[in-house]
Amino acid sequence: MPDVEIKVRDDGPYKVTGPVRLIDAAGEEFAVEDDRPIALCRCGRSRTKPFCDASHKTGFESCPRASGLPARDT
Repeated sequence: MPDVEIKVRDDGPYKVTGPVRLIDAAGEEFAVEDDRPIALCRCGRSRTKPFCDASHKTGFESCPRASGLPARDT
């Protein structure tokens, strides 16, 4: 199975590439194509949550960097 990558895009969504299952709070699965990346909303404004609809372009700013942050237990 190929690796899954989640990229935090500057001032934008999470870009997810690779085979993933996206499950809602009720345990139902969203239909996503295995061979296409998906963009998940990070700004909270999308009308198509959990997917991005580019609403972040109206003023969302966030550019986190991994360097310098302590590791977190999950």
